[in-house]
Amino acid sequence: CVAGTMLIGGMLSIWVLLRERVVDGGGRFPVDYIIPEVASNVMLMTVWSLCLFAQWAVYSGTRGDRAHTALALGVSGLLAIAFINAQAFVYVDMGVEINETYYGTLFYAITGTMLALVIAGLVYSTVAAFRALGGRLNDTGILSAHALYWYFIAIAYSAVWFVVYVTK
Repeated sequence: CVAGTMLIGGMLSIWVLLRERVVDGGGRFPVDYIIPEVASNVMLMTVWSLCLFAQWAVYSGTRGDRAHTALALGVSGLLAIAFINAQAFVYVDMGVEINETYYGTLFYAITGTMLALVIAGLVYSTVAAFRALGGRLNDTGILSAHALYWYFIAIAYSAVWFVVYVTK
């Protein structure tokens, strides 16, 4: 989580620095792109909902409730897929060229890193589901680490959402 925080924090600081230079020079940042705010807001709500269901998996796993653990991990995976789908919609709707300006490069670098972290979380949810449902339900360490990972993702995406999607 510390390495991911440093990665996202460093990328956001470069974004803010370049944004400040453009705005101080009298320019507009982003250049000619309109960010679909509904999709980015849905991603924010989705990622915080993921924390709720990941914590539910920990709660259910601690009590030995296999059905609710499976349901919580399944919904976590489904919400991760919804996040990925919303990010794909943002990419298609905005139509930012990756090599046209530094805005496109930074936009795809930051949001692509978040997308990769969410895909890793989806894989983590799958592994946690197989381990918990495969007979290690009482070993709640993986479920707790799974929940912690989604808390990290939620905090990191909140920062990305505010800096990239809100302040533009």
